[in-house]
Amino acid sequence: MTREEKSKVIENLTAELAEAKTLYLTDIAGLDAATTTVLRRACFKAGIRLSVVKNTLLEKAMQASDKDFGELTQVLKGNTSLMFSESGNGPAKLIKDFRKKSQKPILKGAFIEESVYIGDDQLDALVAIKSKEELIGDIITLLQSPAKNVISGLQSGGGQLAGIIKTLSER
Repeated sequence: MTREEKSKVIENLTAELAEAKTLYLTDIAGLDAATTTVLRRACFKAGIRLSVVKNTLLEKAMQASDKDFGELTQVLKGNTSLMFSESGNGPAKLIKDFRKKSQKPILKGAFIEESVYIGDDQLDALVAIKSKEELIGDIITLLQSPAKNVISGLQSGGGQLAGIIKTLSER
């Protein structure tokens, strides 16, 4: 690669990192071609973009970015593949599901909405993170619950009150 090509790759990576809300760094080295193809298809179906990058170029792009990736640059050793996603827990769920058939991908680290997670032991915590849509659904459910209780109480009480009035009027 020439210097110009490297600088172009760094510029592209910096732009991608600036737009990314969720970034996972994984190690997929050692997977055969068929398994890698299955992984790429699973990523595509889940709306996750998978790409393999050189560690030095990614490190320079992270330094050039306006985001604070913290200790994430320290895990850039060996083979590194990037998973870009809109949901914070999508790649973690995909990795956990894919590991039922294979030992890889191994999670090196993740950057989710300003938070940095380092190490493969963080995978369960990342799976437990709720997406924006899930949180909105939970909030709506919580907000609807008291209103439903009040409405059902009024409806049941109204029926009893109407029954009492009808009984009294008949007497």
